[in-house]
Amino acid sequence: MMEALRTRGLSKTFKTKKKDAGLAGSIRAMWKPQWEEKDAVQSVDLLVREGESVAFLGPNGAGKSTTIKMLTGILHPTSGEAEVLGFVPWKERTKLAYRIGAVFGQKSQLWYHLPPVDTFELISRMYELRRGDYLERSRDLIERFELGPYMNTPVRKLSLGERMRCEIAASLLHRPRMLFLDEPTIGLDAIAKQRIRELIRERNRSEGVTVFLTSHDAADVEAMCTRAIVIHHGGVLLDEPVDKMKREILSRKTVSLTMASASISLQLSEPKFPGIEGAEIIATEGRTIKLSVDLKRIGIEEVLGRVLGSMRLDDVSVEDPPLEEIIKHIYGLHRERLQEEEVTI
Repeated sequence: MMEALRTRGLSKTFKTKKKDAGLAGSIRAMWKPQWEEKDAVQSVDLLVREGESVAFLGPNGAGKSTTIKMLTGILHPTSGEAEVLGFVPWKERTKLAYRIGAVFGQKSQLWYHLPPVDTFELISRMYELRRGDYLERSRDLIERFELGPYMNTPVRKLSLGERMRCEIAASLLHRPRMLFLDEPTIGLDAIAKQRIRELIRERNRSEGVTVFLTSHDAADVEAMCTRAIVIHHGGVLLDEPVDKMKREILSRKTVSLTMASASISLQLSEPKFPGIEGAEIIATEGRTIKLSVDLKRIGIEEVLGRVLGSMRLDDVSVEDPPLEEIIKHIYGLHRERLQEEEVTI
């Protein structure tokens, strides 16, 4: 497989003004500002093959969006190298733009007061698409993404889920070889998220589009990606298949139980859920108890069966733990591994 993306020592440092307290400090900062440097991305080495679907993960402030902006040519790095589809992004941004697509969940490429059909037309001119090719491609995407009812509706009147489907379809009009997705499911309901995941996975499989995704939703990673790269404080912490990550790290589920009666009182001082090994209480609020279930020790079905045998419930939900917690867990394991290596040395 050919390389779609490679970076070597990619780094980005921002300069920010120091803030002095008080009026005197503010006046001094105005006339003689002092600057400090902040490392947003530190010596990141990446390799992504064509046709791969990769999750690029990390907590807020880890450098994910900054990295994507460098890989798409929006930002220049402070140091290091990068090639995307054979182009240096910040030097050959125009050439690269014809071969990549980008979707930013919090920034729309659709014209807010115009219907999506007008933006589609504009994109076809920007990318110099032949009229016949554009009409065929847009018909296919409108059909597959089920956009027919929305194409002539102003974007401002669309729901977030409808708009995001239009955003992704628009980014695919010019048949990009690589798709950058920065939080494409943020703010969507469960049904809209599932539809977006299916559509992206389909394009990856049917057209071989390389997918580079950032998300704070563990379900996005499981549904759309085969490989996960985790960064922390700007550097790569983990790079391995999602299946392995799922077995070894995504081995917990959060179960919320809403009791029919508030008569059962459980104290957080005793975290183990009564009588169930592998299930721990992580929060209580009114009649609702949240459990963290270790799937390596006990299955969800067994937990629910034993709970239902001992108490009446009004509601039950099973969710993945927040990705922030998963990343903290990965960081903890990495820190322990480093400490063990230091002891061995």
